[in-house]
Amino acid sequence: METRTITAPFTDEVLSSLKVGDIVNVSGIIYAGRDAVLPKIVDMIEKDTLKDTDINLEGSVIFHTAVSPAGVGPTSSNKLEIEGTMPELTKAGIRMHLGKGALKKETVEMFNEYNAVYAVIAPVTALLNSKVKAKRCVAHPELGMEAFYELQVEEFPCIIAAAHGESMF
Repeated sequence: METRTITAPFTDEVLSSLKVGDIVNVSGIIYAGRDAVLPKIVDMIEKDTLKDTDINLEGSVIFHTAVSPAGVGPTSSNKLEIEGTMPELTKAGIRMHLGKGALKKETVEMFNEYNAVYAVIAPVTALLNSKVKAKRCVAHPELGMEAFYELQVEEFPCIIAAAHGESMF
């Protein structure tokens, strides 16, 4: 199978072309956050205060990770505090959730409603760190490495695990 590079933010056409099992390299701007910050981002969406920041979720990616001096690596996406935020984040424009682990059938079906996908990435921090070209904290700096970050990435390797109502799990 051929690996293709896709650039975030994604268009509907790119998302529609992705299938479960596709291997893709993601480039562009992605957001990074995990269980401590994602519920806070959802709260900002619900209170309509996200518009007061320079965070633009439309067509974007959220990588379920902390950003530490050691690098970035996926955390389990099926934690309640992470998977529970996926519907609101997806409604707000996120089109790819990137992490590890199986998700509930209801979550996979919800992605289909918004032409969104879930991709998994092997926990290989050293490889991923080499693909991060720039990083900056964009919300909740008080959470340290679990704050909400914007990352500039180049050819971040991942596998599409859920798309169009189907899942590899």
